[in-house]
Amino acid sequence: MKVAIAGAGSIAFATAAFLERQGHVVTLWSPSGERTKALATGQPLTASGAIEGTFHPAVAAGPEPLVAGAEAIVIALPAYGHKRVFDRIAPFVTAAQTVIISSHASFGALYLSRLLAARGIVVPIVAWSTTLVSGRQESPVAVRVNTVRKSIDLATVPAARSADGLAVCRTLFGDRFVDRGSLLAIALSNLNPQNHMGIALGNMSRMERGEAWSQGQNVTPKIGRLLEELDSERLAIAAALGLETRTIFQHFNLSFHVPIGSISQMNQEMHAAGNGGTGPATADSRYVTEDVPFGLVMTARIGRLAGRPAELHEAGVRIFSAMYGRDFAAENDLLAALALDSMSLAELQKLCRDGYPA
Repeated sequence: MKVAIAGAGSIAFATAAFLERQGHVVTLWSPSGERTKALATGQPLTASGAIEGTFHPAVAAGPEPLVAGAEAIVIALPAYGHKRVFDRIAPFVTAAQTVIISSHASFGALYLSRLLAARGIVVPIVAWSTTLVSGRQESPVAVRVNTVRKSIDLATVPAARSADGLAVCRTLFGDRFVDRGSLLAIALSNLNPQNHMGIALGNMSRMERGEAWSQGQNVTPKIGRLLEELDSERLAIAAALGLETRTIFQHFNLSFHVPIGSISQMNQEMHAAGNGGTGPATADSRYVTEDVPFGLVMTARIGRLAGRPAELHEAGVRIFSAMYGRDFAAENDLLAALALDSMSLAELQKLCRDGYPA
């Protein structure tokens, strides 16, 4: 298949390598134009780690040539860039295409659905709970892939196109998907925000000092306990809504292939195996700048709608806002554009099922 990837960071690069290894044809687009300059000169993309090889994705100069002729469009960049990318690609998406959001945040699928509905178009918009891969960009033409996940939860908007969305994902990425059937379930399935909250709070001085530190090793017993309590809040919200999502223990087991134990124990196993990852070496990290406004804020708002306030998540938003001198709750441009605060739970549930009518 011909696949367009909006993004040019570590996830986009690793996803491109995976797809080319499977025989698909990939085009990358950097919204800023900076991250694909070297690839545009003909230099190959090199992947190491869980994916090894040299690859040759094409480079698009803008959203229109990226989307033109693609059978699937993958959104693979931080959540704070999603709205801007949706605005730019929406004029060119056709009814024959499928859009995959890797990974989904803050009901971005609904925002894109509304943009396309205004043009009279409905396409399968597939929301993933997490990314296919984790890794780190080592240079403008190299990516280190830490892991390729065995299982990814997803949902499609509108739900009537679920079979189509699932089929495209399996054709591209293999039989590794669990269809949760509800965008609300996927909204509560991305564990990165809660996990990164605990990791960043416990290691902020390391981040600020620019230290080189093992993330897995530093998920100590007390940080691991915080992650478990954050997960309990998220699971309570899902249960109140009648939704099934995986637990944090299942997440680490399926994503990083370690036996189930306490979260600290599982992270120590990852560290011992050499895939515990490296923690952020700057406070200007997506662990905070992306995951607080687009993850913690969203979970907290769903919790209020469901009558299950996520007090630890809400406290995290306030603490990080105080630490950074920013109002992270006000930085979520997707929730603001959707006017989520003015929606009832029933209205949100209907949109998550049907999307916006064309």
